[in-house]
Amino acid sequence: MRNLFELAEAFFLQVDIDEKLALTHQAWHACITEELTFTADRPVLPIDQIIFPERPELLAPRRMPRRKLTTPDGVAAFFHAIAHVEFVAIYLAWDILYRFRGLPEQFYQDWLRVADEEAQHFSLIRTHLRAMRVEYGDLPAHSGLWDHARDTADDLLGRLAMVPRCMEARGLDVTPALIEKFRILGDDASMAILERILTDEVGHVELGSYWFKFVCRQRGFEAEAKYRALIDQYYVGGKPKGPFNRELRKTAGFSDAELDWLEC
Repeated sequence: MRNLFELAEAFFLQVDIDEKLALTHQAWHACITEELTFTADRPVLPIDQIIFPERPELLAPRRMPRRKLTTPDGVAAFFHAIAHVEFVAIYLAWDILYRFRGLPEQFYQDWLRVADEEAQHFSLIRTHLRAMRVEYGDLPAHSGLWDHARDTADDLLGRLAMVPRCMEARGLDVTPALIEKFRILGDDASMAILERILTDEVGHVELGSYWFKFVCRQRGFEAEAKYRALIDQYYVGGKPKGPFNRELRKTAGFSDAELDWLEC
C-alpha cells in the first residue's frame, strides 16, 4: 500500500519532469486498484518549499512575447505556453489534495484523477512540441499561474474559486475559438489535442463547482454570494473579463446568477 500524502511530497520534491509524470500515473493506478491509503499523519509542507524545474524561464505576463498562429514559430510558442499551463495544473491538482485535510476520501480521489489527466495533457503537448523541434523549457513561460496557489494556500474555498472556477474555467471560454482557428489552418493534430483538453477541463471545472458548493454547505455559506466575495478578494483587476461560454460553464456547474454577475 502507498500513502497519498507521501506520494504528494515525493512529487513536490522531485526535480525531474519525467519522474514527476511517472509518479503521478503510478499514484492514480494505485488509487483505482485500491492500493492507496489516505491517512494524513505528516505535517503539511510549506508551499514555498515546493520545487519546480529550473526551466522554463518565468516572465511576468506583460513581458511574454505575442504569438501568431499563422507561423510555425508562433504555433510552437503557443503550444509551449499551453504545455506550461498543463504542467502547473499537475502541481495545482496535487497541491489541493495535499494541502487541505479532513475532507471525504472522494475529494482526494477526484483531484488525483485530475492530476493524472493534466499529466496526460502535458505529455501530449510535449510530444507535439518535439515534432516541431521544441522542448518544454526552451521558451519563456507565464509566471503568474502558481501565484493563485500561494495566495490561497490557507483557504480551500479561495483555491476552488480561483483555480478550477476561474483559471481553468477561462479555458472553457477561449479554447473553442482556438480549435476553430486550427481547423481553418488544417492542423488536425493541434485540433485533436485541444479538443481532448477541453473535454477534460469541463469535467475539472465541474469538480471545482461540486466541491465548492459542498464546502460552502459544510461551512454554512451561500455558494453564489461566497463565490462573488472570493473573486472580489483574490482576483487582481476586479473580476474576469468575458466573453464567457455560458453553455460550457453551465455544464461545469456555474449558475445563471453567477454568469450574470460575471457579465455585468
